[in-house]
Amino acid sequence: MEHQQHPLIAPVPGTQRQIDSFHFGPPNAERHVYIQGSLHADELPGMMVAWTLKQRLAELEREGQLACRVTVVPVANPIGLDQQLMDTPLGRYDFESLTNFNRRYVSVLETVADGLEPLLGDDAADNRRCIRERFAAALAAITPTTSLESMQLTLMQLACGADFVLDLHCDFNAVEHLYTTPAAWPVFEPLARYFGSKASMLATDSGGQSFDECFTLVWEGLRQRFGERFAIDDGCQSITLELRGQQDVSRTLGERDGQAILDWMTYLGLIAGRAPELPALPFPATELAAMDFLHAPIGGLLVFHLAPGVEVEAGTLIAEIIDPLSDRIEPVRANQKGMFYARSHRRMATAGTIVADIAGFESHRSGYLLAP
Repeated sequence: MEHQQHPLIAPVPGTQRQIDSFHFGPPNAERHVYIQGSLHADELPGMMVAWTLKQRLAELEREGQLACRVTVVPVANPIGLDQQLMDTPLGRYDFESLTNFNRRYVSVLETVADGLEPLLGDDAADNRRCIRERFAAALAAITPTTSLESMQLTLMQLACGADFVLDLHCDFNAVEHLYTTPAAWPVFEPLARYFGSKASMLATDSGGQSFDECFTLVWEGLRQRFGERFAIDDGCQSITLELRGQQDVSRTLGERDGQAILDWMTYLGLIAGRAPELPALPFPATELAAMDFLHAPIGGLLVFHLAPGVEVEAGTLIAEIIDPLSDRIEPVRANQKGMFYARSHRRMATAGTIVADIAGFESHRSGYLLAP
């Protein structure tokens, strides 16, 4: 194992932070897996899984079982991890800029594409190496000016050469689910099975320039420009795994989810050995554009009638909002058939806020598809 430290810009003197990365497997391996935890710093299940993987990967490396390079960043967001207000962690948004830590990653598509055409040919592997070199050079040419920018850039630099990027998150109160692209679904569908994903939502561009898509959108953009004339493959395939809810931090769950990732890697031949038989997929993959956010029609006590992990029909009662002063009671119902997979952890709803998520089958949204 190789441990590297990557200093971030300090906002003021005496407040230095860093990103710690851990590297396993042969340095010259052809394939590379990047895994990070807790980019939203109040989502700790990902940190637990990343820590568990550190231990297992060290064992596999000692046994000579790793057939790939693996980079693990257990604490992807030291800035957000230090954001506490009255003993409440607030790690989703940067206090300084009010930016969601998983939004607005820089796009280097134009920089990579500029002057690329003469360097491309018919060999997909050669093209992949060339594009990755230009991707890394484009990032190296960026000069960050804030702590947040330096953190985002560092994470991108660590992951930009990877074949597979796994970003470990969780929701407020949820069952296992994930987000990836339609192009990457065939390679991640086995992971969804081992993970037991109750909802698998697919979109090429969800509109937020999130961490996982800041890589795939570059390759997608290059294929759109040059793909008919040159061999350009999916040089990076990424996925966001949602490890249930914020309170689901335990060794048992960490080991279970870590094993699902290792089984998937074994299935792909990235770890020596025979992978377990693929289990059934609990719920089919659906388009992210078909997912519904259910909003509170009024403010009041939020009383749920169902727990996440239940398939529902249009009209199914999910929750009620109770105004204890006026005695008004408003139902929150499913808009369509699908999987009720996540809900708010609060029990006092503010009018207009999201209280539940349903992975449906009827695509009806476009543009920005993510939660704020």
